[in-house]
Amino acid sequence: MPISLHAAFVPSALQIIGSTRRLCDTAESWCGEQDRDAQTVLNARIYEDMLPFAYQVKSVAVHTRGAVAALQEGRFSPDMAPPPDSFDGLRAALDEAKAALEGTDESALEDVIGKEVRFEFGKLSLPFDAEEFLLSFSQPNYSFHAATAYDILRMLGIKIGKTDFLGRLRMRR
Repeated sequence: MPISLHAAFVPSALQIIGSTRRLCDTAESWCGEQDRDAQTVLNARIYEDMLPFAYQVKSVAVHTRGAVAALQEGRFSPDMAPPPDSFDGLRAALDEAKAALEGTDESALEDVIGKEVRFEFGKLSLPFDAEEFLLSFSQPNYSFHAATAYDILRMLGIKIGKTDFLGRLRMRR
């Protein structure tokens, strides 16, 4: 049985948006329990040349909501605006991404299969078919940023495990 582009992208994106939102909740609780300022987590990085937790979480929203929006425009450029500077701001970005994906019509995604979508960043311009853009570019990107956010929290000593990253699994009923 063939799988739709919607089924291949949207449910997994929603799963990771949900788990990333819960990582924000856990991190905020940890700050309260440890009497730490939120900026301890929001600005934490694994290595000095990597972007901080807040940017990683923002990028989960960008590479989900923004990726689907790019299909209509035919181009995607990374959002270089500073990330939200609070857990509430990060949750709001993730909630907006969730709402956008939940409102994505399955037939609308099927209609863009084969349409060109360009990733543009400075002078770099990479051409994709819409389905390959979602599955070979956006999906690995939001997964990378979610995993990096998770890793930052583990590096700080926050007690989370693999199931916190995986989030709500879509199991057979």
